[in-house]
Amino acid sequence: MLVSIVGTVGLISIVADEYEKLTGNCKIAILHPKNVDSWFLATFLACRFGQGQIKRKVAGAVQTGIILKDLASIAVPVVNGGKQKQVNELIQKAYENHTISKFLYSQAEDLLLKELGLKDFEPEEELSYIVNLSDVKSAHRADAEYFQPKYKKIEEKLVKTFNAKKIKDLDFIKVTTGQYSEEYTSEKNGMPYIRGTNLMQGTVNLDNIVYIDPQRQIPQKKAKEGDVVVTRVGTIGISARLPKEIEGGTISDNLIRLRFEEKALNSYYVSLFFNTIGSQLMIRESRGSVQARLNQETLKEIILPILPKSIQQKAADLVHQSHQARKKSKELLERAKREVEELIEKNN
Repeated sequence: MLVSIVGTVGLISIVADEYEKLTGNCKIAILHPKNVDSWFLATFLACRFGQGQIKRKVAGAVQTGIILKDLASIAVPVVNGGKQKQVNELIQKAYENHTISKFLYSQAEDLLLKELGLKDFEPEEELSYIVNLSDVKSAHRADAEYFQPKYKKIEEKLVKTFNAKKIKDLDFIKVTTGQYSEEYTSEKNGMPYIRGTNLMQGTVNLDNIVYIDPQRQIPQKKAKEGDVVVTRVGTIGISARLPKEIEGGTISDNLIRLRFEEKALNSYYVSLFFNTIGSQLMIRESRGSVQARLNQETLKEIILPILPKSIQQKAADLVHQSHQARKKSKELLERAKREVEELIEKNN
């Protein structure tokens, strides 16, 4: 078992697969459970009773952490083998669904790349190349990475084979940035505020979502199911299709939103493209030395191939199944944590 002990303290993980050699860095603690099932112990430490003890022992101001001695003093409930087995089975199923989710999303990526003819397309990074001065002036760029020939080869392939067009030439797509906010409120009193850190595997991770006062929401920045968003600051090009659960929330200013009718274009497909080939093209278009940035006008320069509806749907189905498996995994994890909490509460 692995427990994060520096920075974000209390993240729990199990080394579920077999590896020949693994080494943990100094920011995690490695636990070797004895006389207790590993999956049960992980569930206990992840539930509110385990997390409460961990958070109580955290020390530090600038960078928080927990020392191994304090971690070792955490009280663990003694539960009979049958109950531990029940929790183990739930967590194992959660893990299986998580694995299936990643596999299905990988299948969707492979399908898309094959259809685009880019599955084994690996243009080389060239150490030197010639660029015309007129191209430099036209692009208003002089950085070498922007003119890497690999980007031109990808664009030429997509335009020639699939008649890909720049987003700005697809008039049915509306592009806008989000709303800035540093003032958060409770889930009970607020609406979801979607940030770049919430995007994961083509959707929104609701585990670390924050909320803002509905009175402060800008109507034009509200989220709608089927919106596609991409990160525009720091790590450029991470994309997600917004699910129904966060509809009516607000998109943060570190995201760019694309909105269009589903009949014109499949939103799952668009997000999948951005998370594969599209992200490379966005990184190329981004600007900045200390922190890379992408604005909405620059995003509109990205080309988007529109595959036949049947292919879009096939890729979308795989992505949707991936999201469903991930959702099921989370539900099973929460159920396992409740089982542990109820066992503790019944014996108090």
